[in-house]
This record gives sequence, structure tokens and C-alpha cells, in this order.
Amino acid sequence: VNGVMGAKAHRVPIFHVVGAPSTRIQRAGMITHHTLGDGVYGNFFDISAACCGVSAKITPDNVITEMERVIHEAFRLSQPAYIQIPEDYAVMPVQGIPVKGKRLPHVFRGKSNPLEVKAAVRAILARLKKAKRPIAMPSFQVKRYHAQPQLLSLLKRTGLPFTLTSMDKGVVDESHPNYLGLFAGKDSAPASAGKAALSADLILCVGEVLEEDFNVGSWSALLDPARKVILGPDYVKVGDQYFTSCMLPDVLAALARSAPRVKRAKHPAPKFLPMVGQPHDPISSAALYPRLQRFLREGDNLVVEGGSCMFPCASLLLPKGVSYEGQILWASIGWATPTTLGVALAEPKRRTIMVSGDGAHQLTANEIGVMGRYGINPILIVLNNGIYGVEDVLSERGHVYDDLAGWNYHTLPAAMGCRDWFCTRIETVGDLESALEEARNHRGACYLEVMIPETESQPLSKKTINRIYKTYAK
Repeated sequence: VNGVMGAKAHRVPIFHVVGAPSTRIQRAGMITHHTLGDGVYGNFFDISAACCGVSAKITPDNVITEMERVIHEAFRLSQPAYIQIPEDYAVMPVQGIPVKGKRLPHVFRGKSNPLEVKAAVRAILARLKKAKRPIAMPSFQVKRYHAQPQLLSLLKRTGLPFTLTSMDKGVVDESHPNYLGLFAGKDSAPASAGKAALSADLILCVGEVLEEDFNVGSWSALLDPARKVILGPDYVKVGDQYFTSCMLPDVLAALARSAPRVKRAKHPAPKFLPMVGQPHDPISSAALYPRLQRFLREGDNLVVEGGSCMFPCASLLLPKGVSYEGQILWASIGWATPTTLGVALAEPKRRTIMVSGDGAHQLTANEIGVMGRYGINPILIVLNNGIYGVEDVLSERGHVYDDLAGWNYHTLPAAMGCRDWFCTRIETVGDLESALEEARNHRGACYLEVMIPETESQPLSKKTINRIYKTYAK
């Protein structure tokens, strides 16, 4: 349920197919394992259906129509589907005439109304032509609805500058000449990117940009709703006007054919984090993240845990073609390790790098054994500071329940049967530089345990920590 709800929050159309006890057992109200012992079997469907965008109970009589409905709705909404099949029904013949289906990537996601799209584009252009300081903010939904080619065409035609939030990193290459940097309220990087977004007289939200706490610097600077024009997945909002049946790729394509070129103010280009630290210095976050940034290369997958490491990772300037995966909204602790497994399995030809704190990693570290079993070769960077770090920021510090059991993390792959892994513990800047060089050339998987000093505990400034604490302590 946790994984499915995370998929719903982040608009991922997965299919959760579940077997149920046979209808004979259900009718008799017999008590089985994995139940509440009350003979009631509808609880599980109700709970799981609430976690999804669409659900169905499959029978031999409805399987054709229901599966068609569920598949199309899951892709239209870009949300999970829950499909329940009783054990005896699963082996019964299908009733009715099967339809000729399509491969899932070709399932139609929705149809635009041409008149609505035309009216929406007219309203957008009217606002765009009046704007003196327009800016675009692409959302992760651009990727979910496969609208990246149309967005790139629009950016090329108009020259619109754009920023990205943490949740939206990787939607457009950060090497793009129009990219201004990360928008994260007072934590924007560079700060000029935040100023550009907040001073814009038109903010073209391409997809729904979520002003969630972690996504906008703990609500430290919110965007003016009156300045927003929202291009949603299947609608457009311009001021008080709503246009429906406007699929995002179609709206972007129409804009790319007719939008004017904008006058761009000069903004400083985002830069790499400055290198600090000497080889003999103890390792620190200030030394780690600039070196991680230079370790990344074109086409990498970067998976970042939803803990305190997500803040400095969001500030990294990504090379061309780097995919950035983070679960900032749902923020399920321990998410990054199994996600790294899935990403590396799905794209074995690309290099997959994970950054996670030790607290989150402890909850799902067993997936390392699965990585070894299937011979995938990720690079795992685990930050050992001995605490549930993000909890230490959100609440009063020093609680004993935020302390972790001490693990020798870099020995985990060998204990789980992984072979030919490069594993090491990093205590100095020189150790890190040597380890990254070895990982760059190693043909197998790598596990780097980074010993964050007790004096640091967090990759954030005291000013930022205090601001975050005050935000949630109100």
C-alpha cells in the first residue's frame, strides 16, 4: 500500500494485480490467514482502491470491458490501478469476444477538444504578449504525459527562461541555455533563480508545479497565484478561465507553433558547486557534493533518498541527459534503495547512482542482496551520520530515538552474497577522491560508506536548520 500510494502521489501508472481467496471461501465466510479474522473480504479492496486512481473486481463476465476501462483510466490519470481476481475466477474461461489490444506505451491517454485548445492558446498568448518578465516552470508531469519534445520546441521558439523545483529536476536538461537554476524559495540555487521566479509577471506552469514544503524551501517564498498560467495534464487555467479537454502535449504543440519570442533579461548562469577541502581534511558535506557533481556524467541515473541529503542534491547542476529520481512529495523513508534496484534493472546500460542517508538505508538494505543476485551494477553512496537526520531537523534535536544502531555498512554487500563489488569506507576528502576514481573505472557495483563527522550531522547551514525547525514547530 505504501508503494502504491507513493506512485499515486507522483503520478506513476503502475498496475497492482492481486489474487483473492476463491469465491467459494468468500461466500462461506471462512477465516483465512492474512485477514482480520472476521470473514469479511471487502476490507482489502476498499483500502487498496483508495490508494489508486482506478480499481476493478474481475470476473469471467466483465474481464474484457473492465480491463479495457482500467488500463485506459490508469494512463489517462497517470495513476495506479488496483485489479483484484479471486483464485477460482483466474482459471475460468473468458466470456465474450476479446478485443485487439495495444502495447501499453501506445495506449491513448486522452483526446483534446480542438476548439478548447484553440481558445486556451489564444488566452495564453494574450497574457504572454503583455508580459515583460515571463518565466516557465516545467513540472514532473511533463515527463509523465510524454510532453518533453513539445516543451523543448516551445522553449526553442520563445527563448523562455525556466527554473525547476527539486521535484521537477531531470524533466529538461539543466545544460539547456534557457535554464536559470533551482527554485526552492529562500534555498534557490543560485539565488538569482529564485529572484527571477518571484519577480516574474507571468509564470507559465507547464504541468502542475506543487508548492509542497520540501519543494519550495519550507514555504519560505510562495509564487503569486495571480501571475500563474497553468497548463495541467488535461486542462488550462488562465486567470479565472478554465479550459477542459486540453491535453498537455497538444497545448504545448500549439503554443510552439504560434508563441512569440520573448525578451530575456540577463541572469547569471548556474554553476557547479565550488570545490573545498584538502585530501587530509575529514570528509564533510561541503566537500562531498561538489565532488559528486563532477563525478556525474552524461546519461546517468541519479536516485536520491527523501532525507536531508535531498536538499544539497537538488542544488547539483546535472549534466546533459541525467535522470533525477526523488520522492520528495510522498517521501517514504527507505525509498531510494529499492528504487535504485528497479531503475538499474530497467536500464542496465546506464550508470545508476544512489545517495541515501543511513537511517533510510537501514529500512530497505536487504535489496542489496537482490542487486547481487541479478548482477546489476549500481553505485551506492550511503551517508553514515548515525541518526535519522531529517527528523533531527524537523523536531527538537537530541532525542535518543533518532539515534541508529551502528552498522558496518560497507561490509553489507559481501554479507549478502554480492561478488566483485568495490566497497570502502570514506573518512577523509582524499579517501573520497580515491573512491570516486575507483568507482569511475570499476566494471562492477560499488558501495561507498561516507563517514559524516558528528560535528556536522546535517548537510545544511544552522540558519537553514533553524528556519525549518521554526516552520514545523509553530
